[in-house]
Amino acid sequence: MRHQLLIVDGYNMVGAWPELVKLKNQDKLEDARDTLLTQLSEYTKYEGLETMVVFDAQFVPGVQQVYEKHQLTVVFTNKDETADTYIERTAGERSNRLTQVTVATSDLAEQWMIFSKGALRISANELYKSVNKTKKKVLRDAEDFRYQQYRRNSPWDLHQLLELENLREDLSRDK
Repeated sequence: MRHQLLIVDGYNMVGAWPELVKLKNQDKLEDARDTLLTQLSEYTKYEGLETMVVFDAQFVPGVQQVYEKHQLTVVFTNKDETADTYIERTAGERSNRLTQVTVATSDLAEQWMIFSKGALRISANELYKSVNKTKKKVLRDAEDFRYQQYRRNSPWDLHQLLELENLREDLSRDK
C-alpha cells in the first residue's frame, strides 16, 4: 500500500469551513489556524495519513518556518512565496510510486497544477465533510469500546445494551 501524504492549503480551509470563517471574521485568525490544526490532527491520526498544512506568510509576515504540531507538519512560506507555489513544488517532489500525494484546496488553478504533478486533489468542502465523517466514526468506535467489557460476557449486542441503559436512566429519573 502506498504512503498517503495530505497537503492542506491552510488559509483555503480557513476561508471555507464554517466555524473557521466565523473565527476569521471575528479577527481571530490565530484561533482559526489552531482549530484547523486540531481538527486535522485528529482526522489524520485516525485515518493514518501524513499531513502537511501550508500557510501563506503574507498573513504572518517575517515568520517563515516549518515545525511539527499535533503530529502535523506546519509550514509558513517565505515572504515572497505563496502557499500555492510551495504546495506545487512539494507535491511534485513527494509524488512517486511509493507516495500518493493528495492536496486539499478549492483553488481551481491550483488543482490543475496539482494534477500535472501527479497528485490528487480534494476540495475544502470535501475535506470538511471527510473530517466530520471521521469524527463520527471516532465517537462510534469510542462508544463500542465503552461497551466492549459488557459484551464479552453478554449475549446482547451494542444496540440492546444502549436500550437497556436508556431504560435504566428513565427508571432512575422516575424515582
